[in-house]
Amino acid sequence: MSLCLHLRKVFRQRRREIVLQTGRAELSYGELERLVRQAMSWLRRLGVTDGERLGVHMTPGPETVVLFLAGLFSGATLVPLNPRYTEAENRYFLADAQCALWLELVQADPLPPKSIWNVHLSAPRPGGPGRARRVAEDGADLLAAFESSPAAPWQSEPDPDRPALLCYTSGTTGRPKGAMLTRKNLLAQAESLYHAWEWSSDDVLLHALPLFHVHGLLVALLGALYAGARIVLLPRFDPEVVLDRLCADRCTLFMGVPTMYHRLLACGVSGRPGLERMRLFVSGSAPLPPELFCAFQQRFGHTILERYGMTEAGMVLSNPLSGVRKPGSVGLPLPGVSVRIVDPDTGRDLPAGAVGEILIRSAGLFQGYWRKPEADREVFLPDGWFRSGDLARRDTDGTFRIVGRCRELIITGGFNVYPREVEEVLQCHPAVAEAAVFGRPDVDLGERVAAAVVLRDPGQAAEEDLTRFCRQALAAYKCPREIRFLKTLPRNSLGKVIKKDL
Repeated sequence: MSLCLHLRKVFRQRRREIVLQTGRAELSYGELERLVRQAMSWLRRLGVTDGERLGVHMTPGPETVVLFLAGLFSGATLVPLNPRYTEAENRYFLADAQCALWLELVQADPLPPKSIWNVHLSAPRPGGPGRARRVAEDGADLLAAFESSPAAPWQSEPDPDRPALLCYTSGTTGRPKGAMLTRKNLLAQAESLYHAWEWSSDDVLLHALPLFHVHGLLVALLGALYAGARIVLLPRFDPEVVLDRLCADRCTLFMGVPTMYHRLLACGVSGRPGLERMRLFVSGSAPLPPELFCAFQQRFGHTILERYGMTEAGMVLSNPLSGVRKPGSVGLPLPGVSVRIVDPDTGRDLPAGAVGEILIRSAGLFQGYWRKPEADREVFLPDGWFRSGDLARRDTDGTFRIVGRCRELIITGGFNVYPREVEEVLQCHPAVAEAAVFGRPDVDLGERVAAAVVLRDPGQAAEEDLTRFCRQALAAYKCPREIRFLKTLPRNSLGKVIKKDL
């Protein structure tokens, strides 16, 4: 059964049950189905046809959930965009993806009783998104815009081998690349986690993750929809609100990044909250420090399940639902996933205890990078194995431990930061001669973005000047939190900056 047919079956069987709770709306599966069909009609009226790329600012609200599903069923390719992106960042993604439509969802903050959205339509031209033309009037609720459209009939199933999502990630190095995930990929990923984590229609997921990232969009949201579960969707992560809602809504699942768990531990709530119905806390998107794993277990009486995955492959490794979860371990391959540890230079398989690169093969593995055949050749081996770029070792019991990355990706608070992108911005500052960006350990964020800068003339710029300059071009989480001024950057004999020395 295809993913779309499975979801339609869930809509039908769970028709009267609540699927989505937010501060502004409560939807049943039947109401969600109706809104999705109306949104499909709305998108078609705007010119979104089968195979078109649809760029959407993925703000955490029911409108975004509806748009995600409408794109899935209509045959469009959704391009999830971080609402924090600056205009320059949006311009890159929209032009690279060749989006036919860009929906910029501007959410009022704090949320009023009824959310106010401005919806903009843009047909990107080469080099930029052009001037946005407003589709909905100011103050219009996007759900109301969907409801004004007739419900589209279910059409023939979209091609399962065509991209459903174009998710931007680092790929290898340099500027982000669009990973093409097909509907068949999404089905394989959802089925794997459904069985491994024993999802059921009785589950209640507290969702506080961003929806523009595969962790929040696919692992959490799609996982719950696939199982016919209920989702309590929060507009943002707030540790005190999370602890309160876990109890008040009788939740059974929570998924977060290590930063979230660190902040839950730092929350001033006294004693241990009533989490009797909770059956699973999951951590991913960045390494979970063993001391945080143990501290959470002691404080809340629950053992976090750490897993490992990536945009290109979905979830790959997971600690067991039933059984021992070892601190610092990401467990075993998930159902339907094959993993090898090889020497990154020779490709030779390595024995237990040796550190090497993770190779992955599964039905959930992405189709390739959008319009980047040279990048595909770098990461796909002739026999179909995918080079992850991550380093790990396999313990004698077969479980895996991530020890580092071949690439220079920085993961801060669960968000990916690509050093070269930040370096290019810093080097645009007139006072900067050279810049190197790298990750530094951070108790709260896992890693923080740091930069080493060589100025053209000593004292020509201060740290505050460069930080302010970066914020004009980059989302706040990408900007360096620490800048050190050096006379020279350490380099090897080939002139490459030695970032491990920094």
